[in-house]
Parts: sequence; structure tokens; C-alpha cells
Amino acid sequence: MRKIILFFLFSVSLCAQKIETETINLSKSIKDSKNSIKTFTVIDQRPNKEIGNVMYHKNQVNIAFANDAATDIKDWFYEDNKVRGKEDLVLLLENIEISEDKKEKYSIGKLAFKASTFIKKEDGYHFLYRMDTVATVSSRTTPYLAQSLAKKITIGLTDLLKSSYKSDSWSYAIPENELTNYASLIKNNLELYKGSELKEGAYKNFYRFFTQSPESGYNLITNEKGYVTKAVKGEEKIPLRQMYAYIFNGEAYKITPVGPIKIEKDEEGYFIFASRAELFPEYMGSGAMIGSMAGGLVGGLVGAVIDASIKKNRKANNPDLPKVYLNPFTGNYIFPEEEYKIK
Repeated sequence: MRKIILFFLFSVSLCAQKIETETINLSKSIKDSKNSIKTFTVIDQRPNKEIGNVMYHKNQVNIAFANDAATDIKDWFYEDNKVRGKEDLVLLLENIEISEDKKEKYSIGKLAFKASTFIKKEDGYHFLYRMDTVATVSSRTTPYLAQSLAKKITIGLTDLLKSSYKSDSWSYAIPENELTNYASLIKNNLELYKGSELKEGAYKNFYRFFTQSPESGYNLITNEKGYVTKAVKGEEKIPLRQMYAYIFNGEAYKITPVGPIKIEKDEEGYFIFASRAELFPEYMGSGAMIGSMAGGLVGGLVGAVIDASIKKNRKANNPDLPKVYLNPFTGNYIFPEEEYKIK
């Protein structure tokens, strides 16, 4: 009798907990205004095709594509891009993973998203753009974690494709049989990682910096204190705020809202010592608001002037600050894992 009662109670608990599905809604516009794409291919190389789940009250909610990732993303693309161009676009899906961190009174849903795009040519695959990010949602903000995380997947794919349309393909060709190993192949072929002498000059974007292609004909100009203030080519000028980085006297500097910060190197790559508050401030000493922080496109300084007093008060390469690496595929900052945690 006791076994029968326990079995009954177990069956009731299973019935009480329902398993639901939140379908990823691929409805945002991903139209290529240039109509440059002839074919679109999705390669799903995720080792685990299951995305993950979170809880809603007592129910488990799985986040999933309607059919499968490759089919749904391809159908979505062709629905929005009926006019064909000449290029063959390839999307490599590397990771989409959702997990839940349960606290005492709330939960945090976490999305890890990683995907890259390429243009396929006769000599191989040419890298275009990469998105490698972590997003979190707290149930204190929204009780619908599954819905919010599913939307973030759609937003991630949308941003990846739209950024790819605007990007130029890299010159290095990756053989088809090496596509899954593209990251190390590209990194090892970037001039910055080959250990050669750094090329002095101004770099307006991350691609020029990592391929060591300074702006042609420009000379760096310093003030009376020896600080670089701009690059000049005849009557043309590049102010600091329009640079991603510069190299002066054999040392590289990243342009940030608190001024140029020296770029260091270790076995993991190139990094600066900085805090998130320094790289993405809303307000600075004067109370004036800094424009949007792009993280790496052109230093994130939109119409801002670097305050000399802030430069003076900041310790040069303070080792107490975290190492923030520079992503060679996007130019953006890679913060330590703990920076993603919601306290």
C-alpha cells in the first residue's frame, strides 16, 4: 500500500509540472538594402543542438526554434531578401546556450551567443563579422525569462546579419575543411600576432590595427608634454577621438574616454587595464554626458573631448584594475567573466 501511495504522489507531481516551449520568433527585418547576396547558407556546428530552459513558476520552459536553427534562419533570410545579388553569404552558428541561475528570491537567465559570417569565394571562406556575447535577464525585471531570452536570440542574429551586410570581407582565405578552426587560423595570420615590430601611426579602426595598416601618410603630433594629440597629413587631421588606437615610439595605445591607455600583451592576447566605468561612462568629472560607447569601433568617443584632468588623475596601467582584452574579430572589449554577473 505504501508503495502505491508513493507512486501516486510521484505521478501527481509530474502532472503538476508542465513542460512548455517558447518558440524563437524570427520576425525582425534582416533585409540587405544593397541586395548583394546571391545564396545564404547556415552551418550549425553547435555540439549541442538543445538551447536550454528556464522555469516559469513550477513549469519548465524550453527555448527552441520552430523547426531547426539552420532551416528557420535560412527561411527567414530568403523571406526578407527576395532580390538576389552576386555574393555567397555563410553563417556559422557556434553556440546558443541558455541557463538559469536560481537565487533565493529570484532567478537570472543567461544567454551565451556566438556566431560568425563569411563570404564564400573560389579560394575559400573570407571572414566578415562575429558576434560573441553573453546576455543576462533577471526575474526581478521581468518574470518572463524565456520570452526575454528568446527575443535576445533574435536580436543577436539580426545584429549579426545587419553588421555583416556593412562589413568588408577579410583578405585571408580559409579552406573549407578548416572552417571550424577559423579563429586560430585568422589570429595566427594577423600581423599584430606575428611578433614583428609595431608600425608607428594612427589606426582609425580595429581591422587596420590588428593587420598593422596605419593610415597612409599621417604623422603623429604631440603637445609640449609629449602626449599624442592628433595625426596630420598636410591639411588633413585625425583627432584622437576618431582613432581606434595609435602606436608611438614602439608602444601601442587604445583610445578610451579617459584618454589613451597603453596596450599590453600576454599569452591570451592584447589587453588594457581598465574598468567598465572608465570605458563606458555616462558622466565624467564635469557632468557632461559622453556620447554612445561603441566599445571598439572608433574608441567609443562620439563628439567627446578627453579631459586632461582625468588623464592626470588616472594611474597608468593600474594592475588593480581588471584586464580587458581587445577582440581581434570585432575590436570590442572582452571583459572578465565576473563582469557579466548581476549582483
